[in-house]
Amino acid sequence: MCRNCGAIVGAGADQCAVCGTSVASAQPRPGRLAPPDRETLRFARAIVDRPYKFTMIFLVANFFLFLLMWQSSGMSFSVLGLFPYEVLLAYGAKLNALISERHQWWRFVTPMFLHVNLLHLLVNMYCLWIVGPYVEKLYGSAKFVFFWVASGTVAVTASYLAVVSPEVVMKLGTLGRFILKTQDEPSAGASGALFGLVGVLFVFGIKFRHELPEGFKRAFGTGLLPMIMLNLFIGYVGRGFIDNAAHLGGLLSGGALALVVDYRRPGERAGVAIVWRVLQYAALALVAVTFLMVARHLNDPLPAPMRNGTVDPIGQTPNHLQYFTAVNEAQEALSFFLVNNDASSLGSARERLESVPSLDEDADKLRDRLRVHLAQATTLSQPPGRGRQRSPQQFQQQKNELIKEINVWIMDYERWVETNGKKYGAFLKENATDARSEEP
Repeated sequence: MCRNCGAIVGAGADQCAVCGTSVASAQPRPGRLAPPDRETLRFARAIVDRPYKFTMIFLVANFFLFLLMWQSSGMSFSVLGLFPYEVLLAYGAKLNALISERHQWWRFVTPMFLHVNLLHLLVNMYCLWIVGPYVEKLYGSAKFVFFWVASGTVAVTASYLAVVSPEVVMKLGTLGRFILKTQDEPSAGASGALFGLVGVLFVFGIKFRHELPEGFKRAFGTGLLPMIMLNLFIGYVGRGFIDNAAHLGGLLSGGALALVVDYRRPGERAGVAIVWRVLQYAALALVAVTFLMVARHLNDPLPAPMRNGTVDPIGQTPNHLQYFTAVNEAQEALSFFLVNNDASSLGSARERLESVPSLDEDADKLRDRLRVHLAQATTLSQPPGRGRQRSPQQFQQQKNELIKEINVWIMDYERWVETNGKKYGAFLKENATDARSEEP
């Protein structure tokens, strides 16, 4: 029927035959989003209505432990930028020496509930607030708890295995510098477990892509690739202080769990298989036992290096760790130059070595000799002065002479580690690994 004159309009007609008024249905205005389909709405309502209580429990637990660590640090606002090593270790941060030498196995679990400073805590807890509810609503609380504890433990284990000698890092090149570390330093944070949850959602979106509504296909699976790649890039840029091995360990373990675990589809009963309930209770019991072990050992003496090395009041880093960090960086820089003709890190390594505090007379002599070798390598890496030329044979001869001098330094350094260096802790032998470069 025509809206203008009331005449009957034939089916399929675009205008009234009497008055000529258009009777075509109004077209949607451009730029308007189409309403979501019913299947997406049904799926979303079924997911949103589910509880996520253990996400909140883990949030509260992380904040509670942070407050305890702050109290143990004297409630000073200055330590919110970085807790002292003593507090981190007392509350269960990962340190390879304490795991391997004192068999403190609980440090594979406790670090996922600890954070080194306030910013670290806030960033990780915001990510848990965003990602955690999705996983818990999709899989249920029992599976969520198991995912969190399992992927977090795997992440800490990966971090433990990633502390290697500089020689291994050199052999692996860029990949080694991204994943591996040469220093055994306290490590903590929930990011490994968080990467595990991201891995769960990534595999979930791919595994169930044929039954997910369109809106959820874009949110999970390959839709998470930009976020994953961005975080890996950030990890590469900050590889000196970001534990990339833990992040990758958590991501891969979470993805592996999602490959074999099904999720709670909309409309399914809320019943939980007995095996998942047992795994949930076992995971929670493991966390409880590990923190009971932390409480029992809360007042244990620190490792020998932490006791003997004085602490820099600004960086809260023991002097011996600053020394060995600088020495290892200098060895890596020299190896990069001698093996790959890459002199890009010689200058920063030399500056770092010049700023380290004194340990003892022999250690200072070794440091000064290494500074000379860095200066020699820097000179060798630069073109000769105006009017002078250097043939490839001369360059190789000077390079071989420098290699011989560095090899002599390494042997003297190893002797010092086996004698005076022992007072800084037996595990320092691991840090003072042979970094010799073979002559071409």
